[in-house]
Amino acid sequence: MEPLLKVTGLKKHFPIKKGLLQRQTGAVKAVDGIDFEVLPGETLGVVGESGCGKSTMGRLITRLLEPTGGTVEFQGKDISHLGVSGMRPFRRDIQMIFQDPYGSLNPRHTVGTIVSAPFKLQGVEPEGGVKKEVQRLLGLVGLNPEHYNRYPHEFSGGQRQRIGIARALALKPKLVVADEPVSALDVSIQAQVVNLLDDLQQELGLTYVIIAHDLSVIRHVSDRIAVMYLGKIVELADRKSLYENPMHPYTRALMSAVPIPDPRRRGAKSDRILLTGDVPSPIAPPPGCRFNTRCWKATDVCRTEEPPLVELRPGQRVACHHPENAESLTIPGARESLEITTPQPASPKTEAPAEAKAEAPAEAKAEAPSGPDPAAAEDDAPKA
Repeated sequence: MEPLLKVTGLKKHFPIKKGLLQRQTGAVKAVDGIDFEVLPGETLGVVGESGCGKSTMGRLITRLLEPTGGTVEFQGKDISHLGVSGMRPFRRDIQMIFQDPYGSLNPRHTVGTIVSAPFKLQGVEPEGGVKKEVQRLLGLVGLNPEHYNRYPHEFSGGQRQRIGIARALALKPKLVVADEPVSALDVSIQAQVVNLLDDLQQELGLTYVIIAHDLSVIRHVSDRIAVMYLGKIVELADRKSLYENPMHPYTRALMSAVPIPDPRRRGAKSDRILLTGDVPSPIAPPPGCRFNTRCWKATDVCRTEEPPLVELRPGQRVACHHPENAESLTIPGARESLEITTPQPASPKTEAPAEAKAEAPAEAKAEAPSGPDPAAAEDDAPKA
């Protein structure tokens, strides 16, 4: 099956300029070379700490940002550097649900005008008229169709997010990039919206790229999951493999942070991995593996050679010199290639997971869901 979306070597560097002449003195490497494919009808989940480049990646593949390097192919056509007129035919097939429900809606327009905008921009006349179709969409996402003439300030944050979902789905797109689609919703409503997205996918044949912090939401909706760290994809696998046998140390640390709601475990020894140190700056990422400054398995090779994203199990690609669960590798030659560059760890960065004593920094804790309400940390890219 041919992929609907294919991303190769995608990069986005935001220049840092100083002085009277505004000379460039550096760059924020928000996305620094990522590769993945999305098949028609599947859902790709993207997780990672705040600031790792998830939202920037979403804006790049919808062409709301101009990439610094790499290619974005949609249905076999390179759309990486198309202008406004060149992208217009693709806008009907590629839509985005934004993270900020307050900033993504024009406060001067009514809900009816906002949701009907895609029809007018694309010159589409829905059956039964625009107003009837907009009211149907509002009812579809759980809003009162009679609120057609209300303004965004009359709605709560969760209701505004529903308006954004209705607008994104108006033209029945083929690809929807959802940036934190449920983080602004009440916990009691999150399951309804997640189930709604699932139902719409089955009904309309949609393909999703869902960016989220809540690992439980990602597990529920995704077919495959990409884990990002500091502008790179460190692991890409199907849902079952990633949650049952994470191979990258960072993925394992993320999974260990998911709370288990079992009162019988109260007082029991936790397997939580507490990462030490801060996330490096995307302006000057560390050489070699970008996770080596916080990894308990880091060795000299991790600090000098950047590990490629390679397939170590069928359907599971990992960028690590010393992957977890390496004893169960099934790809021919994978174990041998790892043993060549796998010396004994010289100076582990943290203690064994069960005996870790150091407290995790705020950055490491921000990603861990502390309850049923998902984190809603801002993940917007730095502005140029």
